[in-house]
Amino acid sequence: MAELNGVHIENTFAEAFPIKVARVLITAINERWALEAAREATGFGTSVIMCPVEAGIERTASPEETPDGRPGAYVLFCAPGYKALDNQLLARLGQCVLTAPTAAAFNALSEEESEKTFNVGFKLKFFGDGFEREEERYGRKVSVIPVMGGEFIVEQNFGAKEGVAGGNFFILAENMASALLAAENAVSAIAKVDGVITPFPGGIVSSGSKPGSLKYKFMHATTNHKFCPTLKGVVESEIPEGVNAVLEIVINGLSEDAVKEAMRCGIEAAVRIDGVKKITAGNYGGNLGKYHLKLHDILGL
Repeated sequence: MAELNGVHIENTFAEAFPIKVARVLITAINERWALEAAREATGFGTSVIMCPVEAGIERTASPEETPDGRPGAYVLFCAPGYKALDNQLLARLGQCVLTAPTAAAFNALSEEESEKTFNVGFKLKFFGDGFEREEERYGRKVSVIPVMGGEFIVEQNFGAKEGVAGGNFFILAENMASALLAAENAVSAIAKVDGVITPFPGGIVSSGSKPGSLKYKFMHATTNHKFCPTLKGVVESEIPEGVNAVLEIVINGLSEDAVKEAMRCGIEAAVRIDGVKKITAGNYGGNLGKYHLKLHDILGL
């Protein structure tokens, strides 16, 4: 039985799937306002089961690495198709970043990385009601929109590419206190990995799901009953003795390698917490997605 820091690591895989991803850099007068805009723009972005995108803050950016020399935040937006992603970029940058004091928005995917380009900034310029301008600033083509706070700067074109969604692992612990602390540790470790997000609240999933339903034909996804502690003894359970809490970490990223690295860092951080008994992952026999991210391979076990 493979273990890491005394925690059983199940010989299984996380089943992930392709998704279309855009990477946006939001800047502002200080880090607080860059993050305020980023949080608004990535809201209601946990799961495409019902959300229009999966979205999250990848990391903050120092003034030395941003086009306008101001603090910033990188965000990822993930959608099943390019059309949906284009629509969501327009809506979220227009409603959540354009409206934020001092904020600006730039494309954060290189031309070489991008498989598709959306003219989001060109479309947003019409909010300027004829007073807008197209300029080159910071070596980029931008739209300059007059607003009450001064000017809103948005890059005219944003790139997108195929990424990976649904990398995951489950933390099985003897109680919720241990499970939550382990999950928090995992999310903190994953935050140091470039090119990934953990899109659920605080990066943690309490209500893991399975495709379809055992009972309701109209449901596309329902509770993952085999991992619900209160259903032990009621259903065929995947929860071993001594485990009373399960939390899931879901990871989306720009590439398979980035998601794997995030899983490795997250698991290694989670197993350091007392009370964690087992790490496993969610898959559905390989029928949901083409990426099979094997825990033992990722951890070198």
